[in-house]
Amino acid sequence: MQDEEIWLTRLFNDHLAGAGNSILGLFNLHAENADRPWANFITMQILVALVIIVFFSILRSRLSVERPGILQQLTEELHGFLKEQSIDNVGEHGPHYLVMFGTIFIFILFSNLIGVIPGFASPTQYAYVPAGCAMLVFLYYNYLGIREVGIVSYVKHFAGPIWWLAPLMIPVEIISHFARPLSLTIRLYANMFAGEKVTMVFLSLTYLVAPAVFMGLHVFVGFLQAYVFALLTMIYVGGAIAHEQEGAHETA
Repeated sequence: MQDEEIWLTRLFNDHLAGAGNSILGLFNLHAENADRPWANFITMQILVALVIIVFFSILRSRLSVERPGILQQLTEELHGFLKEQSIDNVGEHGPHYLVMFGTIFIFILFSNLIGVIPGFASPTQYAYVPAGCAMLVFLYYNYLGIREVGIVSYVKHFAGPIWWLAPLMIPVEIISHFARPLSLTIRLYANMFAGEKVTMVFLSLTYLVAPAVFMGLHVFVGFLQAYVFALLTMIYVGGAIAHEQEGAHETA
């Protein structure tokens, strides 16, 4: 059963169906309905990307060392918080990867919160979006681990510290690593999907106190899930490069 088109998706399908089919064709994909190739989760991601660009463009135009505004102060506080978290979970080199951590956090946060606005939907309530973010994190931290120590040394740490436990440790580690994208996807998707549906149910019943309470809860969950996703990304990166840092300390 397909979700009902929101107004933005309807606008894309009414006026940009040809462009949508052309984009799908580049990846050898075809829409089930060629007249309506755009889906809610795609158009909402485009909107989120545009909102983020506008947000940081406005922020950049108002940057001031002497008289920082509220928006600048909040952003600096967020940057400082993420930097501290990266040091705590990755190590002294954590800030080197802050661009990735910050990007993941900001994108998921904006995607979570935009659904609070009537007429819009959170892209993260569709499993495709959390799954895409999770796969990006999976590829990213494995790439970092291989880049830091080389593929042979990186694969060796799957065998564990004791060689005779390798036949047991290797399958366990492989399953554990491949379960991470699934865990990240389900956690984010389930929370945002449930939050969106609960809020809509109460909105359909009453327009007074109850919807406001659940919308406030939805905002809180949106912040929390963005933080958890970014935090787990830091932990995975920290684990991938930990053996490289340990080797550096031993050499020193």
